[in-house]
Amino acid sequence: MKRVKAKGIPVVVYEPMLDAPELFGSEVTHDLGTFKRRCDLIVANRWSPELGDVEAKVYTRDLFRRD
Repeated sequence: MKRVKAKGIPVVVYEPMLDAPELFGSEVTHDLGTFKRRCDLIVANRWSPELGDVEAKVYTRDLFRRD
């Protein structure tokens, strides 16, 4: 997040369980649909079936979708 933000790119964090409005100075959203619409690129630690409809804009190191 730090490197991306240093380039002037706004970061939005999807975390439904976090009550804070910000995380490390980045906006937190609880609505997955809104998150998907607003983001041009989604960086995910792990693949989730919930991201299937926006697969083209998901980057993850979870190449085999099992870890």
